[in-house]
Amino acid sequence: QVQLVESGGGLVQPGGSLRLSCAASRSIFSIYTAGWYRQAPGKQRELVAAITSGGTPNYADSVKGRFTISRDNAKNTVYLQMNSLKPEDTAVYYCVSDRRASGFYYWGQGTQVTVSP
Repeated sequence: QVQLVESGGGLVQPGGSLRLSCAASRSIFSIYTAGWYRQAPGKQRELVAAITSGGTPNYADSVKGRFTISRDNAKNTVYLQMNSLKPEDTAVYYCVSDRRASGFYYWGQGTQVTVSP
């Protein structure tokens, strides 16, 4: 089992930045694709960004050019740098890892991001 613990959420004004971190409990995390989902009230869950074990990222169209996903395998940690935040980015953000045919197997508990004046 791998436990994922997110941190870094909070309240920020539109146009501001936040960096989310996700620390994994085991070094095997480094061989998994990892990513970030988000879910806003009344909306479908969205895969915001993912990154392979080798560091290749991909992004949802809604965040391209504003968000950057990265990872430090030595620290078993994945990051999501969020810039130029908009109110529509408000959601609970979940760290995920171990992408399988049925979806991501490991999920964190989520961290709230609120973008508001």
